[in-house]
Amino acid sequence: MSEQQDDGTRIGLWVTFSVVAVLVVSVLAGVVTRHLSPRAPASVPAEVTMLASGPAGAEIAAFLDAPLEGELVATVFFAVGQAALPEDSRSAIEAAIAAAAAAPARRVVLSGFHDASGAAAVNAQLARDRAMTIREALSAEGLSLTRIALRKPDVTLGDGAAPEARRVEIRLVD
Repeated sequence: MSEQQDDGTRIGLWVTFSVVAVLVVSVLAGVVTRHLSPRAPASVPAEVTMLASGPAGAEIAAFLDAPLEGELVATVFFAVGQAALPEDSRSAIEAAIAAAAAAPARRVVLSGFHDASGAAAVNAQLARDRAMTIREALSAEGLSLTRIALRKPDVTLGDGAAPEARRVEIRLVD
């Protein structure tokens, strides 16, 4: 009888050890996966300022991952491969400033676009740089940076005109 109890005890210990080992490995795998995988950003409330302090006190902008919405007040088209403010953008900047002044409770959201050709990372960075250029132009005209939000760059799809892929849309949102 004692041999049967010893075998039963051994089996019970191995089962218990196996269950504990599986639980420990699962928890560790979850922790590692959580730290290595990119996190989806939580929705950002409208009250949150879109600016943070970067290295050496420099301002950096956070890019919202939100649907394209709001009233389109102006569009600025850029030259191929350029993020410099186009000479013909003055009327669009003035229209955006006037619209923002007429609706002081609303925020300005800038949406940069790029096409799907070439390196996606390079195109997305160029779209971000263009949105930052418009942000700086609006700020230079007196619009508070706390009222300006930036959307993550979008890819322009379809057979639209080439300049459509090199634009920044300026929208007012509630």
